[in-house]
Amino acid sequence: MLHIKVFTFNPIQENTYLIYNDALNAIIVDPGFYFSSEQRIFQEFVEEKQLKPIQLVNTHCHLDHVFGNKWVNEHYHLDLWTHKDELPLLELAPESGKQWGLPFDNFKGKVHLLKEGDKVWLDEAAFEVLEIPGHSPGSICLYNAPQKILIAGDALFRESIGRTDLPGGNHNSLIKNIKEKLLTLPDDTVVYSGHGPATTIGHEIKYNPFL
Repeated sequence: MLHIKVFTFNPIQENTYLIYNDALNAIIVDPGFYFSSEQRIFQEFVEEKQLKPIQLVNTHCHLDHVFGNKWVNEHYHLDLWTHKDELPLLELAPESGKQWGLPFDNFKGKVHLLKEGDKVWLDEAAFEVLEIPGHSPGSICLYNAPQKILIAGDALFRESIGRTDLPGGNHNSLIKNIKEKLLTLPDDTVVYSGHGPATTIGHEIKYNPFL
């Protein structure tokens, strides 16, 4: 059984996901904690539940999703997994942080690459990697079919989609990928987005004005 804890962190109100199982192993997705108080909140939850983080994944590498990468690497000794097309954004993230008035130290550890069809494993549970570029060049989503869970990053929101006016964004590409790869999932698939509340595929088919 998979459990999902969501933390909403940093001034951009990004959703950081901690996915864990009954064996207490965990995957950290898009650690957005910026302030030391947010780091403590995250760490205290991990310690309270006696979780063991075993993997760090970025759905994409805009600054608000990578603020915590370095801290996770230092505290849990985890490498980073993301798509190759996100590496330029990861490298430029500290400069973006300065422009937003949010300076931070970037992750400098080892990066492993994920692509369409790869699996991210949490013991016996698999999340399939879906490439959904458009919000950023190498955005990925993680889909667990048995529990109908989609970790969507900033591709799809409740009644909205990721913005496409940032460098590397492509509106037509995002719409195409959402329609072909996400809206074809079961209607009761729960969508956990990078910002805002969770939704379902069925809800977005009916009510998302962009789709």
